[in-house]
Amino acid sequence: MPSSETVDLRVGPHQHGRPAVPSRARWRPLGLDEVTITGGFWGDLQALNARTMITHVEGWLERLGWTGNFDAAVEGRLPRDRRGREFSDSETYKLLEAMAWEVGRTGDADLDRRLRSIAARVAAAQEPDGYVSTMFGRPGQQPRWSDLEWGHELYCIGHLVQAGVARARTFGDDEIVRVAIRAADLVCREFGADGPQQGVCGHPEIEVALVELYRVTGERRYLDQARLFVERRGHGVLGEIDFGPQYFQDDVPVREATVLDGHAVRALYLASGAADLAVEDGDDELLAAVTGQVLTTLARRTYLTGGMGAHHEGESFGADFELPPDRSYSETCAGIASVMTNHRLLLQDGDARHADAVERTLYNVVATSPAQDGRAFYYTNTLHQRVPGREVAPDEVSPRAASSLRAPFFAVSCCPTNVTRTVATLGTYVATVDDDGVQLHQYAPATVRTELTAGRTAALEVTTAYPHDGRVTVRAVEAPAGGWTLTLRVPAWAQGASVTLADGTSQAAAPGYVAVPGPAAGQEVVLDLPVRARWTFADPRVDAVRGQVAVERGPLVLALESTDLGQDVAAAVVTTDAAPVERDGAVLVPVATRPLPDVTWPFGDDPAPAPDAPRLVPLVPYHAWAERGPSTMRVWLPTV
Repeated sequence: MPSSETVDLRVGPHQHGRPAVPSRARWRPLGLDEVTITGGFWGDLQALNARTMITHVEGWLERLGWTGNFDAAVEGRLPRDRRGREFSDSETYKLLEAMAWEVGRTGDADLDRRLRSIAARVAAAQEPDGYVSTMFGRPGQQPRWSDLEWGHELYCIGHLVQAGVARARTFGDDEIVRVAIRAADLVCREFGADGPQQGVCGHPEIEVALVELYRVTGERRYLDQARLFVERRGHGVLGEIDFGPQYFQDDVPVREATVLDGHAVRALYLASGAADLAVEDGDDELLAAVTGQVLTTLARRTYLTGGMGAHHEGESFGADFELPPDRSYSETCAGIASVMTNHRLLLQDGDARHADAVERTLYNVVATSPAQDGRAFYYTNTLHQRVPGREVAPDEVSPRAASSLRAPFFAVSCCPTNVTRTVATLGTYVATVDDDGVQLHQYAPATVRTELTAGRTAALEVTTAYPHDGRVTVRAVEAPAGGWTLTLRVPAWAQGASVTLADGTSQAAAPGYVAVPGPAAGQEVVLDLPVRARWTFADPRVDAVRGQVAVERGPLVLALESTDLGQDVAAAVVTTDAAPVERDGAVLVPVATRPLPDVTWPFGDDPAPAPDAPRLVPLVPYHAWAERGPSTMRVWLPTV
């Protein structure tokens, strides 16, 4: 349903280029026009996304017919010619969102043309009242809203709205923005307090989308609808299923829950939406509840990598400290949702634990998913691969979530599209601002230019080789008059960090945040973080890794691969008497191996043969594992 009507947007400079824009915050987020990552680890990944990943995803959506579903809707070929799962529309919407952010970041004219072309196909499929779905509502299909538990209708509309928000914040009024608003208006009519539908979606997502649309338009009905969805959940409205109502977060009201539970992606999307709602409503009780849930989850239900979700069944959190490495589900999308949620909470309370979680998850979950060539992805992220994976043909669609080797695409392909939209917005996680100064949260070579208050501009140049090196130099290109404050995050692992001020004096910098006088134009502040390899031990309540140790270097989790060991990693044991060795850019640990004989019974008085003499074996960054072909791998190493 193409339309020429215009919409009233409230996208001022404070919203431009930002995925999340709270109306009140301790620290204000910066947009893609204010922060530019200029190179390094994240710059390389953004370049790969722009050069390869977005195009790769776009090609697969066309090839599989998922984008073509919108054409089939227009041409009357549904349901006969529909392709993909019930939620496949959402992949096109996430691609549109990624394109919108990327065009906003780079101004890529060809990508903008492709975005407009896909958006026009979606618009043509929208019905006169605003409804858009290729799965429901047409002759031969189930009626609208007939399967809220599993149908993902509202979930898909949520991703459509987020694509519209991204386009509004990077371009302005446009066709996909109007499509999103019409769909959101229909949701408000159907699911409002007096509407015929009084349920919720089995997969949260619409909540966070509606709050951001409220922020873009100023239309109160979107915020009111988000509140209805959040408050309805937790009262059994979705009914009983084999996984239990906690799978849908429908067992306990959001403000009464104490920890995240059930399907990990669902739980984290709901937490993001509830946090946004709480901020806009001034509901400090709800915000405190979400913050407590997230911090408890970080303390008890999160993998060393930042991954969330210990159960393949239900893609769900396990019980407290139930974190088996070989059965880690740790879905890439759950990692992205964790980044979204923790970033939102960081803006409100300034708690470095949220920024630490963002960093850990970006380096060890989000960056692990895409292959180095940008043409294959992990859906789940195991911490222990027991058997070498199977090579996946470049033209093969992988069954959903096998964590053996990265696959070019999946039958359920939520993660590749999610990665593209996240990587395009990485710059927005780097820095924030308040009236007194600038805060740096994530370290990358970057430029930052923003206003503290009207007429008080700060322009910074950040130079660093992080995470490979711990020195971060912040040079003021332009400094605001009247003095200002530079606040730097010191990660929790960085015991012994120091900061050198513009006058040449140095001081210790304890984990958390260190605030120092902002340098004058032409001067610099230097943060030195002790990036060196270290042993990491688990809480004794994590039974699955008792008697084992991991290795980290800076924010990077490291792994042992059979490729380097020369045999199955099941044979490996390590000693921790001395620190890991760093040599020629590699981290090596003393590894002994023991025989793995065939047995008739795997138990006995001493089933483990004595190991041989240890030798130094290199580890790889976890995000780079399985880049050299099939292998066995483990993050947690048995000790002797």
